[in-house]
Amino acid sequence: MAVKRGFFLIIGLCSLVLGLIGVVLPLLPTVPFILLAAFCFSRSNDRLHHWLVNHPWFAEGIRQWQSNRALSRPLKKKAMLMSVLSFGVSIAIVSIVWVKMMLLCMMLFLVFFLWRIPELE
Repeated sequence: MAVKRGFFLIIGLCSLVLGLIGVVLPLLPTVPFILLAAFCFSRSNDRLHHWLVNHPWFAEGIRQWQSNRALSRPLKKKAMLMSVLSFGVSIAIVSIVWVKMMLLCMMLFLVFFLWRIPELE
């Protein structure tokens, strides 16, 4: 049982770090990593799980996802807008055409993924 908790703790911490990096680095999506961290912490560390689900930046989205498997329209729009802006900056900065195309494809995939998430009524 301790090995399982340790595994979830390590995955949760790695996901949290990647999610936090994703706040400033457009190539990493923040939301999936934070949701994965919340899932892992719920199975490994009550204190970290409590901290994450009550954190002012992430609490609303995590609670909506955990209780309804959906997000509010304003939260989805914000996530899509921030994704497009951050990818747009990256696309504008990069000078290599194939990298620009890869970033564009990643952006479109992420926006499509976010668009497909059910909305709360």
